Amino acid sequence: MRYSKIAGAAAVLALLQVATSCELTETLEGQLTEDQVRRGELSSLLQGVYNSQRDPIQGQVSVFALQEVSTDARIMPTRGPDWDDNGKWRQLFNHTWDPNNERVRETYTQLNGIIYASTDLLRFSPTTQQQAEARFLRAWAMFLALDLYDQVLYREPGESLSLLSRVRKGTEALTYIVSEITAVRADLPDGPAGRANKDAARVLLMKCYLNKGVYVNRQAPTFAAADMNQVVALADEIINSNRYAFTTNYFDNFAPNNTAIGRENIFTQENTFGNAGPTRDTWKFVSHYNMRPVDGYNGPATTEALYDLFEATDKRRGVAYATTGGPANPNGRINVGFLIGQQYNLSTDAPLTTRSGAPLIFTKDINLSETGSDLEAKGVRPVKYPVDYVSEARGGNGCENDHVSFRLADVLLMKAEAILRGGTATSAGTYGATPLAIVNSLRTHPSRGASALTSLTLDVLLDERGRELYGESWRRQDLIRFGKFLQARKDKPQSDAKYLIYPIPQTQVDVNSNITQNPGY
Repeated sequence: MRYSKIAGAAAVLALLQVATSCELTETLEGQLTEDQVRRGELSSLLQGVYNSQRDPIQGQVSVFALQEVSTDARIMPTRGPDWDDNGKWRQLFNHTWDPNNERVRETYTQLNGIIYASTDLLRFSPTTQQQAEARFLRAWAMFLALDLYDQVLYREPGESLSLLSRVRKGTEALTYIVSEITAVRADLPDGPAGRANKDAARVLLMKCYLNKGVYVNRQAPTFAAADMNQVVALADEIINSNRYAFTTNYFDNFAPNNTAIGRENIFTQENTFGNAGPTRDTWKFVSHYNMRPVDGYNGPATTEALYDLFEATDKRRGVAYATTGGPANPNGRINVGFLIGQQYNLSTDAPLTTRSGAPLIFTKDINLSETGSDLEAKGVRPVKYPVDYVSEARGGNGCENDHVSFRLADVLLMKAEAILRGGTATSAGTYGATPLAIVNSLRTHPSRGASALTSLTLDVLLDERGRELYGESWRRQDLIRFGKFLQARKDKPQSDAKYLIYPIPQTQVDVNSNITQNPGY
């Protein structure tokens, strides 16, 4: 019982970072005192900090929505009367959001909640490793807040909640994040992937240095050779550790037993049935209502432009994947990757139909607003995480698929990009020394099965990141770094530069005088 009270308190405290103002003077029932937290119980409080990441990072409606739905990787169309949701998804896709958009507001609150919960743990005299883990998790949440909003709230451990949170912006925030990761890296454990670890710190530092020029000037970033060399050096440390290798099957990285069957994942969020985040929504959101036993919500799809980046032999585009407890799939129908064409009952191989009885044929063509008779079947459906059928059969209370944030493939692609942007080429592992060789080592591995490229430019590398990392919450960040985010695409005209940063929710600007609204909002 005490475990649940302590861990639960961390979740309550995670809401306080953005819920206070100078008028708050009463005692907060959810705030723990040092007398209430014995040293041996800090592990439960730290677990509460890990758990506070689940909804914002694993789910499909917070960080994922802001990073993917705002790009060519994900479209959440209104299907007749379904999925209108007061236009919030159309606003993200079309770049017409404002400070009152629900998803912009809730994501901001959740990320700052992680920051507060991580900070609050530090006042209870944690062990060296516990402190390092909490500070890393805080840096991770701060990095996401910086990337999305360009402003990061902070307060000191134990600071009175009657005081307003202060703000670090842009490069000041990035400098602090880098200093925190650097300070704690040596005190983090080597693993496992489900905990803050040394290599996760290295990957996060790589992302800080790779995007440093973006946070200086999002409209026209420049990339210093010294920063690119940092990216290359950190990548080589990870590669030369020999802890990581490509999985036999690309989708092993995301399977219900992904931690056990592969060595590619570097930082994940551990999920177990009954104690998990909403990773199962990765298949629930896109699956049709009649796709049993998933019983999906028939919402999002991918765009035709992203789907067409793949060549036919690329296994990342889709394969028949067998999971424990799954249906027999007698004719080997594609069930992970991108679902397109006629869909089938994976137990009997009978063709599926829409609710009106028409053949359930997913098509590439998709519009932001669908009103025709075939609206249920429009759009290619991306399924990155193989369905955990065992958990679905038990009632669907979570899943066993650990949610993936950092993995080897991203490390290699970031190294290749850093060299293309002026970093010094190095040879580490068996992946080659040139950007072309590094990218081809990934593409031609049997788990991917794509053909070797004959040349590599930044535009080609961006496409490769789209193929490898679709659905992993990096697309917006990538498009901004490559100068493509504001460009016109189907259903969306050229965007104003203000949309390179999300607005601060108006509810927070109104109560905290330390916050200034981002330009243009």
